[in-house]
Amino acid sequence: MVCTGNICRSPMAEGLLRQRFAARGKGLVESAGIAALAGRPADPLAVEVLAERGLDISPHRARQLTGEMILAADLVLVMEEGQKEAVEAMHGSARGRIHRLGKFGGFDVPDPFRLPRPAFDRALSLILQGIDDFDRAFWGGK
Repeated sequence: MVCTGNICRSPMAEGLLRQRFAARGKGLVESAGIAALAGRPADPLAVEVLAERGLDISPHRARQLTGEMILAADLVLVMEEGQKEAVEAMHGSARGRIHRLGKFGGFDVPDPFRLPRPAFDRALSLILQGIDDFDRAFWGGK
């Protein structure tokens, strides 16, 4: 899971997808940022919205996306079309494994950074929609 700073969207997506995969006993999920605020914890509102769903992302610390991470991943999901292009530019050989989370629904997940709670709720809703879409398309979900 990739976003810009790795403190809002990608940690939320990482937590949600990790929970889904854990329930099935499979999958390793990680997150990073294209311009990560390295070492910073997840935004307090991101922590709050996931805590309300029973997920604790408070231990999360932002980290910078690297070429090695891209190569090691089976699938790289980004939040915006521009991020897809940026990750592809970092490692063109991974092109077929890099997708926008909103690929099937035709949407980007807007960055809620420094915005009020409703922006985080909206991002969460879109992240869930994107995960559901990928689940149906790739991982055998319903």
